[in-house]
Amino acid sequence: MELYAASLTSYKRLLTKEVKIGDLLLGNHHPIRVQTMTTTDTMDTMGTVEQSIRCIEAGAELVRITAPSKKEAENLLNIKNELHKRGYNTPLVADIHFTPNAAEIAARIVEKVRVNPGNYVDKKKFEQIEYTDAEYAEEIDRIRDRFTPLIKVCKEYGTAMRIGTNHGSLSDRIMSRYGDTPMGMVESAMEFLRIARDEQYHQIVLSMKASNPIVMVQAYRLLIKTMDEEFGEIYPLHLGVTEAGDGEDGRIKSAIGIGTLMEDGIGDTIRVSLTEDPELEIPVCRDIVKRYETSLQVEKLKSLQERETATPSLSTNHYNPFQSRKHKTISVGNIGGEQVPVVIADLSKLAAITPASLQAVGYTYDAVNDKWHIADAAADYIYTAKAELDFSLPGLLKVITTPEHWAAAKDQAKYFPLYETDTFLNTGTTSQTLNFVLLDAGNLQALDALAAKTNIVLCLNSHQKNAMQSVRRMCIALEERGINHPLIFITDSNWSTADEHLIHFATETGALFLDGYGNGICLGMHAQAYQQFNDAQLSGRRYTLAADTGAAEQFMNNTAFSILQATRTRISKTEYISCPSCGRTLFDLQETTTKIRSVTNHLKGVKIAIMGCIVNGPGEMADADFGYVGSGPGKITLYKGKDVVKRNVNSDIAVEELINLLRENEVWIEP
Repeated sequence: MELYAASLTSYKRLLTKEVKIGDLLLGNHHPIRVQTMTTTDTMDTMGTVEQSIRCIEAGAELVRITAPSKKEAENLLNIKNELHKRGYNTPLVADIHFTPNAAEIAARIVEKVRVNPGNYVDKKKFEQIEYTDAEYAEEIDRIRDRFTPLIKVCKEYGTAMRIGTNHGSLSDRIMSRYGDTPMGMVESAMEFLRIARDEQYHQIVLSMKASNPIVMVQAYRLLIKTMDEEFGEIYPLHLGVTEAGDGEDGRIKSAIGIGTLMEDGIGDTIRVSLTEDPELEIPVCRDIVKRYETSLQVEKLKSLQERETATPSLSTNHYNPFQSRKHKTISVGNIGGEQVPVVIADLSKLAAITPASLQAVGYTYDAVNDKWHIADAAADYIYTAKAELDFSLPGLLKVITTPEHWAAAKDQAKYFPLYETDTFLNTGTTSQTLNFVLLDAGNLQALDALAAKTNIVLCLNSHQKNAMQSVRRMCIALEERGINHPLIFITDSNWSTADEHLIHFATETGALFLDGYGNGICLGMHAQAYQQFNDAQLSGRRYTLAADTGAAEQFMNNTAFSILQATRTRISKTEYISCPSCGRTLFDLQETTTKIRSVTNHLKGVKIAIMGCIVNGPGEMADADFGYVGSGPGKITLYKGKDVVKRNVNSDIAVEELINLLRENEVWIEP
């Protein structure tokens, strides 16, 4: 073990215990399993069966169904029997929160039960309670008394269990002692795991879900470290970012959280929680998992071993993966220091760059009034690899180009050169203001020479299969040497579909920002992937512009800003924390999310949670500013933070009441 993984320098799966879920084997280097959760009412037997079949045929290897009370738990038998009758034997998972008796019923029927330790026995009233050590121990004994009967049922029936901690549903007891922290999440699960081990029950999977990928990643890392130190073995891990949302943002947030861990060989099963139909989650899961399938693992390991001498050894002196921190750099212009990360848009593949081309990256030219309109998600730099443009640039936008074109440019306050490392070190003429230097993550030999240079920004990229790990190792090597030049991450994609590109960019770049590195981002595509993407968009898909140019550029610019938003390093838009719906949901979550998004998406930096029920209510929206939560059929409760502001609002007027709440708190801006 290296801190929390089998290896932090080469791709290697973390060895976990084997768990049997029906006929499905999980952990112990078995394939990474993909799963989802139904959104139907569990009492609607046929509706739940039909949706489960759609999920299974999409590739789900486990299907989770909510069982909020005894009657739903009992009806799982009818659902299971109907699925078996139709020839489907995929393991079913009962989702339990507040009802131990429902869990004990379900454990006799389905192959796995999920319990949330924050809800299962403990109270959650958002009260600060002071416990003596003796009182705290008494609470653990109370949990033992309520939890042990379920363990005995699971042992008798061969039922597996997931102990699933959620960041937003930590109990008052845990919050009082550990605070709203990753360690609190870990201890919440460990209390239940210790009880299970005392009963010699080991068919357990664990999860540490949060809507904030930073919290989620740190919690999983701490959990692994804690299990290893206390037990000398690791239980299988179910990965997921809860309440990720929908569309590109939901996919990016999920890929950052899940992918950051999977890059280090962590994870035995995954679920992508999207506010979309559950069968649509499975292709996204598959796109994440296929990056780590066996053939790719072999290629990654072989690729790294061939280059082992060219990569820096890992030092833990400058790398604490269990706490949030920011790598300190100097400022060069508007890059580095305490400034937010910049976005560089690669326009070099456009045949010609005109004012209309800049629309793809956030700048719209109004020819009538000779005025530029600049979006919140407007790139800070464009890379052109071309001569000086024949029109005036908008606002603070600057251009990066080749050294030759830079040298010929008249406006060197707006134009800056990008050098290969060797060229930069051997040239006599460089910018006195700002130079971009392209540095391969394996090029240690150049570091000492680069350390002595001024006015440079290092642009890190890697051609290795495990690009994220190799770039992270280079970041640590720079820290070891005290080199504090600003860092730009350059990530290219050679995948095919939009979802594959999103997952690739989010995983390889987002992971680095989560670890506190990076002062900028630049995304690109290889030539064939670029052409394929544009061809698909021109056939009528999402990113076609009116001028039929810049589709890939628009996609990559939006993705870059979304990665920074998800890693909380640069806020450029409204953030939505919306649950994926389930049988407990009390309104049409997809329709409502779309409606709320349509009227609030201009409120930059405001976090709005949209929750289907109280289970995913004030707790799960732990760090949202405002909340819209189902409290009964046709009824909505509105929150400011975790405080109820308006109860049982009629759903017909609830969105308008949410806007009024935003006005009252002076965050509303007229569109």
